[in-house]
Amino acid sequence: MNGASREALAAARESLAALTDSTSVDAAALADELAAVTTLLEREVSLRRVLTDPARDGESKAGLASRVLGEQVGGPAVDLVSGMVRSRWSSPRDLVDAIEVLADSADLVAAERDGSLDDVEDELFRFARTVSSSAELRSALSDQRARSEAKAALLHTLLGGRAQPATERLVTRLVTQPRGRSLEGGFDALTQLAAERRNRSVAVVTSAVPLSDRQRQRLADALASLYGRQVHLNLDVDPQVLGGITVRVGDEVINGSIADRLDDAQRRMAG
Repeated sequence: MNGASREALAAARESLAALTDSTSVDAAALADELAAVTTLLEREVSLRRVLTDPARDGESKAGLASRVLGEQVGGPAVDLVSGMVRSRWSSPRDLVDAIEVLADSADLVAAERDGSLDDVEDELFRFARTVSSSAELRSALSDQRARSEAKAALLHTLLGGRAQPATERLVTRLVTQPRGRSLEGGFDALTQLAAERRNRSVAVVTSAVPLSDRQRQRLADALASLYGRQVHLNLDVDPQVLGGITVRVGDEVINGSIADRLDDAQRRMAG
């Protein structure tokens, strides 16, 4: 998102934080209702265009949102969306994307409340790796011809009772309502969103062999010093790395693997 939409999303996230500070709000239920709004606006193109029309008065748009959603979702969800449509959005689709972010964030609030947020972070990463390493599973979950109910049932078989409830809800929503996203991109976004709940970055660390506890702590401390904030390590093992490690934080790659050093040396010699 750019410009107006980025500012509008920031304001909406502040509103969600204020709302979920109250323990009387069921964060998981709020997540489901915001997801339902996302589905509605994804389907009703004309409605989302009206709700983001800069020529329309903010209060009239909020009133329309309240009337349309009032009988479908609860008061907290209506209040959040009504506040969002008062803001200015760069494009109608940005509003839908932002509501989806709030839905995922509400599920992470629920995980934080019950003390499972760390588990959810790790489970999202592990399941993403499982999907990427299995062509059959990836095909089943990304098949556009498959019914959403069948995908949800498959995920429940794989995750039900084996992962935190928030993990299953987040993954199920990603798979059954991809909205044009790739599975990889969706998992990356969810992992980053979970990390933000802890005000920390996520580092994907690939090494030839598992790191020891001491090595993990030294690496985490070094990255925290480098980035000025806590860094959560998602660890992956790839024998092809040969030695050393490769660390990815967002779009930045810190490459320390022997294989890449050899490739770099060969390129220099060829040059």
